[in-house]
Amino acid sequence: MIIDIHSHTPNFFMDVDEDITDTGSVNQSMRPDGGGIKFKFSEIEHRKGTKEADKVVVFNMYIGKNPNDATADYVKTDPERIIGFMGLNPKLPHMLDELDRSFYDLGLKGIKLGPIYQDFHPLDKRAYPIYARAEQLGLPILFHQGATFPRKAPLRYANPILLEEIAHDFPNLKIIIAHVGNPWCDETNVLIRKQPNVYADISGLFYRPWQFYQALSLCHEYGCMDKLLFGSDYPIATTEETITGLRNINKVIEGTNLPKIPEDEIEKIIYRDSLSLLGLK
Repeated sequence: MIIDIHSHTPNFFMDVDEDITDTGSVNQSMRPDGGGIKFKFSEIEHRKGTKEADKVVVFNMYIGKNPNDATADYVKTDPERIIGFMGLNPKLPHMLDELDRSFYDLGLKGIKLGPIYQDFHPLDKRAYPIYARAEQLGLPILFHQGATFPRKAPLRYANPILLEEIAHDFPNLKIIIAHVGNPWCDETNVLIRKQPNVYADISGLFYRPWQFYQALSLCHEYGCMDKLLFGSDYPIATTEETITGLRNINKVIEGTNLPKIPEDEIEKIIYRDSLSLLGLK
């Protein structure tokens, strides 16, 4: 079974103030080889772009508009296959009510946070009630901890190491670091190695082949490949593209003496039962 742990809700992706996201610069900084990125896409396009996945997680961040009803509506179109995560914004006062509504009424099963996009420090005490309730309800939190294209997104909130204190304060909370914390992949690897409930997804990296190889090579050396989860970051990439990118990861070192990442470890990432690891079954 292939589980795509990282994709975005149709008709909602980046539906925020362009002054915040600077979406016009995306094609120059994210996937210049990908022929452009379509930020608004249909349910049909999402299904096509993730068709190789037996299960797929969808979400969006709470920036400007509340994304949770749109996510829940899409889940209803194929509840056996689609799993919805809620977006929450710790800076808004009603977020615990929204968390409960999204969980109990909408049936969403996890949380997506993006401190660098939402302009909050991961250790901001306004976020701590969200972490506590998530731990209580068994909701994993997927953090965008890493760089991004908007000029105004504060990098001081982006380093994955900032999540270690959360892992200590909430030891039963399942945490996923998106994109192996790119470009802080080394920090992500040391964190997932030592914190039992912290994982990373590999989405959004294969089209940077040298960085992708370095991140997974170090993870293999540290013996923590079992903490890597498969994800595509659709619409930035399709599930099929990501699988192909994983299987081609060693091409960048052809003709060198650099160590190859074992093929069986790559296949384990593709077929990993992320839902069981995250307590979602």
